[in-house]
Amino acid sequence: MLWPFNHFRKPRSAPRGTIEAIYGMIVTQAREPLFYRDLAVPDTVNGRFDLLLMHLWLVLRRLKSVPAGKALSQALFDHFCNDMDDNLRELGVSDLKVPKKMQAFGEAFYGRTAAYDLALTESREALAQALCKNVLNGENIEKARQLAAYAEAVMAALDRQDEAALAGGTFKFPSPEQAGAQA
Repeated sequence: MLWPFNHFRKPRSAPRGTIEAIYGMIVTQAREPLFYRDLAVPDTVNGRFDLLLMHLWLVLRRLKSVPAGKALSQALFDHFCNDMDDNLRELGVSDLKVPKKMQAFGEAFYGRTAAYDLALTESREALAQALCKNVLNGENIEKARQLAAYAEAVMAALDRQDEAALAGGTFKFPSPEQAGAQA
């Protein structure tokens, strides 16, 4: 028999190990040297942050279509926020400044993801322009076009993943070379 108060229970969240695995894959992919060496992503704190945001956006975008994706997306975003908070504190940012920096991170995330989502409704060139502005500091549109081709290849690869691979954190990103970043 079901108890009549089941609807008061907190929804199940994704297992911590799964979230850590997915986030670890995102961070690892964002650290791929090819992005910095061949695609002109600035090898700076901001460049790495913007590439991390791009990969996080790609994964969160795909998770929206998975039945368990809402809880998984929220847990992944929360893990990202906790990681950013921890990084700020490790860098010696004072307790009083951390909330302002976190607010700036949130604004950056939501601003960039809105720009990328809007660009997807238009064209690859619009996505390249958005990536050029946000990831490449408004420079080198040709490299931004390659980055847009890579992002589209990642979207296609994630779309081919089944729900179990996504929810279990067992999917893999395509390599930038194989995904057309060199094209």
